[in-house]
Amino acid sequence: MFKKFILLSAALAIISSSALNAQEVKVIKPGRDRNPTLMYKDITGNPELSKLILSDLKLCGWFDLVDSGAEYFITGAAAGTQVQMVLANGNGTTLFTVNSPVSQNLRSTAHKAVDAVLKKKFNIEGICSTKIAFAGQTQIGKKELFICDFDGQDVQQLTNSNSLSVEPDWIPGRNSIVYTLYSKTMTDIVELDVASRRSRNLAQFPGLNAGAAVSPNGNVIALILSRDNQVELYIKSFSGKDFQRLTNDISVEASPCWSPAGDKICYVSDKSGKPGLYVINSRGGPSVKLPTQGSEAVSPSWSSDNKIAYSAKNGNYAIAVLDLAGKEPGKTVVNAAGDWESPSWAPDARHVVCARTLGGNSSLYVIDTWTGKARQLLGGKMNIVLPSWSGIK
Repeated sequence: MFKKFILLSAALAIISSSALNAQEVKVIKPGRDRNPTLMYKDITGNPELSKLILSDLKLCGWFDLVDSGAEYFITGAAAGTQVQMVLANGNGTTLFTVNSPVSQNLRSTAHKAVDAVLKKKFNIEGICSTKIAFAGQTQIGKKELFICDFDGQDVQQLTNSNSLSVEPDWIPGRNSIVYTLYSKTMTDIVELDVASRRSRNLAQFPGLNAGAAVSPNGNVIALILSRDNQVELYIKSFSGKDFQRLTNDISVEASPCWSPAGDKICYVSDKSGKPGLYVINSRGGPSVKLPTQGSEAVSPSWSSDNKIAYSAKNGNYAIAVLDLAGKEPGKTVVNAAGDWESPSWAPDARHVVCARTLGGNSSLYVIDTWTGKARQLLGGKMNIVLPSWSGIK
């Protein structure tokens, strides 16, 4: 597996796996083993919109929908340019009302309406209006970038490089991504505007340019470069040419991600003999090894509430979560057959998307890190890897 780490970090930078099983649930957070129950009573005035809202309520992961005996009820109506949704408790007492604009895109209307309910009820950033970017195998040895909605619908191909386009990362506050593009002799870091499909190169140093992760303020990129014939962690200004080297040793670094405040970077290094997670100040200095599960830890993703999801080797690989705020010890979410790769946090800091590899095929799954429940997002003939969940725009 060490050889696999070298290949994926220094060449393809596809370095995380984990194992899961819906039959063996290990709850991470005591008291968070179930959602509040909800009964949906339809949105009158627009049957199609009502069905889409029902679907989003089922898939958002914050309610368990039931036919009777619910703790909460949702009713509402769509009229003209507004849709109104009313949340009441089990006794029928109205708790709050939210209003959202109705657009020609009813899917987008439903996403925004349900996100408004989630924000009002749970004070969290809803996930229904978000996008997920990923790399899909179009031919043997070739991958292109795609995006889809949070529910796996509206899949769109973004690149047509006829090469390897991998490792997408969303630029905060913008409908753009950065990614790694492979050529015959080197790799480039590329910025891509999702709407216009226009792109520009951000890093073209000789050798390896990979693993780009954009800081929360959108001004700085953490990336892996092989300048001086060593694979090291660097940071670079997003719009300029200035860069700073953060590591300097003979080990291999990979997969950087930023803390919510943008003051620290978590990355993978094999300097202890096996791949593990380290944290370093974004201005430089010594790194600290994190206490992680399993014999190896790879592919970190840092949530908005200071948790790190990663892939831990426990026989196969398992998705694990480490709470840096100290509210809980690091624990494996669930265990199962297959390898589960590259977790990426949703804006709600509860769900992650990752790629499951089983029987030679890779599919996307969404995992509830509180309960360990997983649902397949996308799957089929095309192998899908390296997902990245967008923030709220």
